[in-house]
Amino acid sequence: MKPIITASECASESAGPRPPVLLDVRWQLGGPDGRPDYEAGHLPGAVFVDLDTELAGPAGDGGRHPLPDPEAFGSAMRRAGVGQDTPVVVYDGGQGWAAARAWWLLRWTGHPDVRVLDGGLAAWTGDLSTETPHPAEGDFRPKPGALPTLDAESAAAFARSGLLLDARAAERYRGDVEPIDRVGGHIPGAVSAPTTQNVDEHGRYLPAERLVARFAGLGAEGSTEGVGVYCGSGVSGAHEVLALEIAGFRGVLYPGSWSEWSSDPSLPVATGPEPQ
Repeated sequence: MKPIITASECASESAGPRPPVLLDVRWQLGGPDGRPDYEAGHLPGAVFVDLDTELAGPAGDGGRHPLPDPEAFGSAMRRAGVGQDTPVVVYDGGQGWAAARAWWLLRWTGHPDVRVLDGGLAAWTGDLSTETPHPAEGDFRPKPGALPTLDAESAAAFARSGLLLDARAAERYRGDVEPIDRVGGHIPGAVSAPTTQNVDEHGRYLPAERLVARFAGLGAEGSTEGVGVYCGSGVSGAHEVLALEIAGFRGVLYPGSWSEWSSDPSLPVATGPEPQ
């Protein structure tokens, strides 16, 4: 199944006999809570899901956005009306990171039918609602492990003998700036691949053929074990995994990402541009 859906396709399916559950996951790194924006206007029937508390566990040794407890995640999804087989569409404000995180978590926990609204709320041309829906309780039961993941050790192995992509901005990869984590730089051997290059000027994913060319140019075609991906805390990295799927490659997320790696002073840190 294609992991993204257009606004027109979403509107058509929402009016059909098997409408998707709509999840609003608006969020900004270091920004204000997305709930006020949700309350000011959202897709009709959409339920707000908070990334920091429902799509992540408490920050700690596992990074700023470690994987949530599966039971807590399942409870949040059931509250939103997600069932074992109900189609789900997730969207955010347009950047795509938070929506991709929700998409990845649902896929990782075994949901078979989840897509991201391409371009987010900005792409929606229909009416918005200020009503808070109260859907019937869903019956989704998470089964973690449906998608592979990396830890620090296996991420380092990908960087040495496969392909590990760093989805953060290039200046954070180089270590020029580090506004959040303990130190700047990147995992030695990782390749810079900012998520901003996955989308067009409207925040919509590039066509599959352009993404194929992008990732092939980074070395994805030679990676028999898949393509490792990390970011700051496992959020924008999910966006890269989704882009890889559109392109026909298997992305493997390191959920702890740089926030976990950089918190351990025993792990090596590289700075500067990629070697030519």
